[in-house]
Amino acid sequence: MLKDITIGQYYRSDSVLHRLDPRVKLFGTLIYVITLFLHKSPVNYVMSLGFLLIMIGLSTVPVSFIIRGLKSVAVILVFSVGINMLFIPGKPIFQVGFISISKEGLRMAVYLGSRLIMLIMGTSLLTFTTTPNELTDGLDKSLGFLNALKIPVHEIAMMMSIALRFIPILTEELDKIMKAQTARGIDFESGGLLKRVKSMVPIVVPLIVAAVRRANDLALAMESRCYHGGQGRTKMKPLRYETRDKIGYLILLVFLAVMIYLSFCSPWR
Repeated sequence: MLKDITIGQYYRSDSVLHRLDPRVKLFGTLIYVITLFLHKSPVNYVMSLGFLLIMIGLSTVPVSFIIRGLKSVAVILVFSVGINMLFIPGKPIFQVGFISISKEGLRMAVYLGSRLIMLIMGTSLLTFTTTPNELTDGLDKSLGFLNALKIPVHEIAMMMSIALRFIPILTEELDKIMKAQTARGIDFESGGLLKRVKSMVPIVVPLIVAAVRRANDLALAMESRCYHGGQGRTKMKPLRYETRDKIGYLILLVFLAVMIYLSFCSPWR
């Protein structure tokens, strides 16, 4: 299970998406998430899926690596789909005792499941193709207008980037602790749900200690490099838009316009 957690990981490659300005990728992720919630017909879902598959192809990130990340949220997906399938009223198409599945419930379950899967895969592409430093710089530049309101944009961007980066780090620490506890005879795999939960108790304290130690090491490293926030800070590689970035913005705006048309003006909506 732990090896299936891919949130916050960066996949090293030299693809078109990796070379894009992080601001373009942030804008693209925002556009994609917004359009997912505009869907009103199967045509919208097909368009979003096609766009996602094209982006995955351009990223050169293996599909197996992306799908692996879905395993860590499989329980949430199954629970959400099941709730919609069983509790949305409508014309029953299957019934056993008090369990009834309606046509409307099944349709909503399929729509919700598809939306969640595309949402997770689409947002994961951002971290797969963007380093933590690039993500921080992109957020800092994109939200720079908030500095006029005395909002510490750079610090917020840094915290978000560090939080994302800590997910795989803590996963690695958890894996080490579980292997150490397994060597001492603790079984995490067998038994019922309650027994498995109880077997996780000895992991909590070492994991918290490891997290605090990692955070302290990071703080000391930042202090030793005289980090003092974004004010007056220079960059070795400042962000500059190139032709491919402008083309990326144009493609995203066209995609947004098409999805808005399909959602509100198309006869298939």
